[in-house]
This record gives sequence, C-alpha cells and structure tokens, in this order.
Amino acid sequence: MIDQTLLNLLACPKCKGTVQAYGPEALSCATCKLAYPIRSGIPVMLIEEATRLG
Repeated sequence: MIDQTLLNLLACPKCKGTVQAYGPEALSCATCKLAYPIRSGIPVMLIEEATRLG
C-alpha cells in the first residue's frame, strides 16, 4: 500500500486531478477513469502505462 503522504502529493498526469489507491497495486483517477500501476512500491505515473477502469 502506498503512503498517504506520498498519495497526497501525486496527481493524475493527464488531468492533474486527485488520485487514490486502487487496491495494493495501482492508483486511480476518477475523472479520467485511468489506473496507474505501482511497481516495486513505485507509482508509474505515465499515461501510456495506465489502463482504463471499468
């Protein structure tokens, strides 16, 4: 799980909106409906690495 302090600093690279934890292995942006992976404890905040939600 990602630290809350780090989560508060991160923003969606596409819309600059807030991201939230999406399970233990991803962060999600509700506005863009994208999930960004977390690999080895590091969020990969690249639009091309994101996957569409639902």
